[in-house]
Amino acid sequence: MNKAPIALFVYNRPEHTKKTLEYLKNNYGALDSDLYIFSDGPRTMRDVDRVSEVRDIVNNIDGFNRITVNEKNDNCGLANSIICGVTELCDNYGKVIVVEDDLLTSPYFLTYMNDALEKYEKIDRVMHISGYMFPVDNAMSLPDAFFLRMTSSWGWATWKRAWDNFEPSAEHLLKKIDSADLKSEFDIMSTFNYKKMLKKQCNGAIDSWAVRWYASVFLKNSLGLFPSHSYVKNIGFDDSGVHCGKVNHYDVGLSKKSKIRMPIDLVASDKANILLQKYYLKTREPMYKKIIRKLWKMV
Repeated sequence: MNKAPIALFVYNRPEHTKKTLEYLKNNYGALDSDLYIFSDGPRTMRDVDRVSEVRDIVNNIDGFNRITVNEKNDNCGLANSIICGVTELCDNYGKVIVVEDDLLTSPYFLTYMNDALEKYEKIDRVMHISGYMFPVDNAMSLPDAFFLRMTSSWGWATWKRAWDNFEPSAEHLLKKIDSADLKSEFDIMSTFNYKKMLKKQCNGAIDSWAVRWYASVFLKNSLGLFPSHSYVKNIGFDDSGVHCGKVNHYDVGLSKKSKIRMPIDLVASDKANILLQKYYLKTREPMYKKIIRKLWKMV
């Protein structure tokens, strides 16, 4: 099997980066994989030392077939860094596995990713492979892997033929969702406000490649593959990151399955979608807490 290159995006969190690399290099197949590390430049003078510390770490690692470090002098921001890095590797290799500096991976993460990339390589409707799965209740009732009409940004993979459909204009995506009256479906049957995220992208309140990628896949009526048990754990919700606060409802264990059965039929799983809706409803912030939080901001 021709293994996909791995794109790792790092910034200013040395301890997170160390853990991410430690877990990634312990993957089966790491020694046969090429690792491309994209290091964004410091956004402020306060970030200079920590960015430099991260670069010392990534320039002194081993455990992969070949390691290439791309260091930016200027700060491009996470969204632009990922869009440019993924485009570059897709153009050069036709496919890519994407990891950020706050993700711990199962030893079988690369196996799962490369197996899925090979299996669905020529199936246009499959545009995304997700390594992360939300900690839904009753996950044991789900098959090893299934399709959803959505994506996840925490440890994922795609092909050039799919990434070529990435639409960078949030305004264009929002207009298409509104014109087709797809808000409820896009918001996972109104359980999570992805459309609000897209609006924030339009207004410049956030800078998210992920919601634009999800919308791009969704509007193509395409599919993302998800495992029933996650191959990725996000450790970034500790208030250390630029885009993440402190929450724990995304926490998962790491799958120990080396091989899983993958779906043949190109249909989204109704059962998985319902479990995801229940998960989102369970984790939604109660209205009284929202009101209290807004009142505190006014004080």
